[in-house]
Amino acid sequence: MVSPASSSAPLLVLKKISDILDAFSLRRPELSLTDIREATGLPTSTVQRLVGNLVANGFLDRVGDQYRVGLKMSFWAAPATQDLDRLEIVKPVLTDLRDRLGETACFFESSMHYRVCVAMAETHHMLRREMKVGRILPLHAGSAGRVLLAWTEGLLAEIEAESLDRLTDSTITDSGALRAAVDRAREDGYAITTGERQSGASGLSAPVFDSQGDLVGAVTVMGPTLRMPLEVCEQWVEDLLAAAEQITRMLGGRHPGEAQLPSPGGGS
Repeated sequence: MVSPASSSAPLLVLKKISDILDAFSLRRPELSLTDIREATGLPTSTVQRLVGNLVANGFLDRVGDQYRVGLKMSFWAAPATQDLDRLEIVKPVLTDLRDRLGETACFFESSMHYRVCVAMAETHHMLRREMKVGRILPLHAGSAGRVLLAWTEGLLAEIEAESLDRLTDSTITDSGALRAAVDRAREDGYAITTGERQSGASGLSAPVFDSQGDLVGAVTVMGPTLRMPLEVCEQWVEDLLAAAEQITRMLGGRHPGEAQLPSPGGGS
């Protein structure tokens, strides 16, 4: 008869392995043993033993003194998203983001010179920003537009050539100021705006990428500035980035500029 203590031991090991794998992210794809130990809080000897076993079994790959999630993991993960529509992946993440932050979470894609809401999880608050799936909005106003302009090559130049209509007193209507704001979003990795498209409304957005490092769309949290002043938006950035990274990972995506590993079997 197996004792409760011995039967729970494998579960404890799985938890430690899960913690190690969770330490890796698209922003930190490579970690040293020290990085892993600091991220997990596990003893050095435990990290060394488990990481060695993970490398031996293909869960992790070693590059010099750095480690990254193994290519074999992508082979195992492929069936998880096979035949799934992109929105089937996006919607649960938006719902989780809405439930954690309490405000409406949306996913925007660019279409021609506009942005379109293609999925959303609406807040339960009575006071809310009006939004619905299929709504078409300008690109030059709001955090989602800022993100779409920042990571879609050539789109900003096309928008600058047009008239930047003033929607509120805070709308950017000068092409130079818009370019500076887009550059800031690209540098930060996200965008926060207040009152640009609608007075008294705030939004923060982050990009989602595909396997080629091309932009797929923008994850956005939006709501009344009364509940989402700048300091609150800044506190929510990590949650936003985590949601964007989760969707990117589930799509098999990567950040632009991140080196793409060679496929198993090599080749030039």
